[in-house]
Amino acid sequence: MKTKLAFLFFIAIAIECFPQKLEQAWETKQSFQVPESVIYDEANDIIYVANINGDASEKDGNGFISRLSVSGKIKNLKWIDGLDAPKGMGIFGNKLYVADIDKLVEIDIKEGKILRKYEAEGAVFLNDVAVRINGDVFLSDTRTGNIYLLANGNLSVWLEDSRISTPNGLMAEQGKLFVGENSVYEVDIETKHIQVAVEEGGGIDGLERDHKGRIVFSHWAGRIFIVTDGTPAKLLDTSNKGINSADIDFAFKPGLLLVPTFSDNRIIAYKIVD
Repeated sequence: MKTKLAFLFFIAIAIECFPQKLEQAWETKQSFQVPESVIYDEANDIIYVANINGDASEKDGNGFISRLSVSGKIKNLKWIDGLDAPKGMGIFGNKLYVADIDKLVEIDIKEGKILRKYEAEGAVFLNDVAVRINGDVFLSDTRTGNIYLLANGNLSVWLEDSRISTPNGLMAEQGKLFVGENSVYEVDIETKHIQVAVEEGGGIDGLERDHKGRIVFSHWAGRIFIVTDGTPAKLLDTSNKGINSADIDFAFKPGLLLVPTFSDNRIIAYKIVD
């Protein structure tokens, strides 16, 4: 991910001002195969892990979804298999939605089976998923810059705007879609008006809120930031160890920040401590 020198200086100052830190709760063994994304299913008290298991843009059928307990125990390593390069995920009711290169995969959680694959016309690298409270599903395509919407069974391009050229992390809430790129953009879902919510995020991957409503975002290279009053402060940096931090999730019920380490093949859980 790209990070500007000015942004690094800005972050160095922010670290001195905000006392939040991460405390590790647990970590798994290196049992996964390029875990790109995690999501917590509160209704079933389970964590899903999207494993690319190969090249992130290759249709090789090697990708799979794992099930993990909130204490870090693997329940099913290959709960759903036969995918290509699964990445971001979202949940609505009994459905798990997964971005898979140029398709949105719909999975029945109770049955543990794929129900449908929606073709995203023109998509190249579908990356993250966000689900609204009404069931609308948004997907980012980092290569084309488009954001797709699944509504009423139809998947199509919803937003194409030059101001957002490489969208990655998504978060939907209260009529807004937050889009992580080099900054965090706030898009009004009704009007599609775009404004900057957080400046100079430096290449955002996962985008979530924590238990206190603060935005938390990750850089794939191994960095995690928390935003207080519009200012990002660095919570973690494992980039020098080669430990990535891909598409994170915050699990509210157990109070855990879940981090997939991508090429390090683990999931690490942290508590955010003030």
